[in-house]
Amino acid sequence: MDKFLQESFSKESLINEVGAFGNIFLLAYEIEKPIGYVRLREDNNPPILAGIISMEIARLYVSKDAIGKGIGKLLMQESISIAKQRGKSLIWLGVWEHNKRAIDFYTKWGFEKFATHFFKLGDDNQTDWLMKKSLS
Repeated sequence: MDKFLQESFSKESLINEVGAFGNIFLLAYEIEKPIGYVRLREDNNPPILAGIISMEIARLYVSKDAIGKGIGKLLMQESISIAKQRGKSLIWLGVWEHNKRAIDFYTKWGFEKFATHFFKLGDDNQTDWLMKKSLS
C-alpha cells in the first residue's frame, strides 16, 4: 500500500493527472476541509468496451469521517450528470473484489459487474470487478 500511495498519489503524479487531457476532478469540501473527490476519465475503455462512448470513474473517495453524510451520493450524482452532458452512453469503474461497502454502493446506483481485471497494488496483484451503468 505504501508503494502504491507513493507512486500514485505523489504530488508530481497528481499534478500530471490534473493537467492530463480527458481527466475531470470534482472536489467535495466541508467548509474549507476537503472530504472527498472523484476523478473521471474520458476515452479510457478496457478492450471489452471498445467503441462504446463512455466515461470512467477512475476514483471516488470520501474521507472516513465523512462516510454516511451523503458526500459519495453527491459525487456520484455529479459524475453521472457530467457523463450525460458529454454524451456518454455508459459510465464504468473498477472496484476491488473484496470492497463490499463500495460494491454495495455502486450496485445501489445501478452498476453491474461485467468483467474482472488485475490491479497492481504495490507488489501485490489484486482482482478488480469492472462495473458499468447504462446512461441511455
